[in-house]
Amino acid sequence: MKRILMISFLIVGLSAVYLNLSAVAAQSYTIKEMTPDVEQALDGRRNRYDQLRALKDERRVGEDNKGYVQVLVPDNEAQAVVNGENKDRKVIYETIAQQNNLSDSLKTIEQVFAQVKRDKAEPGDMIQNEKGEWVEK
Repeated sequence: MKRILMISFLIVGLSAVYLNLSAVAAQSYTIKEMTPDVEQALDGRRNRYDQLRALKDERRVGEDNKGYVQVLVPDNEAQAVVNGENKDRKVIYETIAQQNNLSDSLKTIEQVFAQVKRDKAEPGDMIQNEKGEWVEK
């Protein structure tokens, strides 16, 4: 059930920014088949959520403008969390691209997710705007 909710969140989030992107982004992005890799990535993201949220609250990490998280204050613990999160996000993005025959549109998918993450960020979270500047939401 949690996996279905997470995928639904991803799809709803994507549809919220369709109109702001290119014609390629106007297509419906979905995970058509729940593969073991996607299940593992979703589990990883769910399992590290509290840890990532704490790092964001401490402003040690932020959401970049490419759909990934980035360490803002050098820290081995934060870097380990960021590496795991980004690896899992990449699996999800690549799966969406592959399953929707959008293999040449990975950057667009990443941009869509970056916008979703900026929109969903909590007040006080650090986000990187489209110009590459880090700002507090």
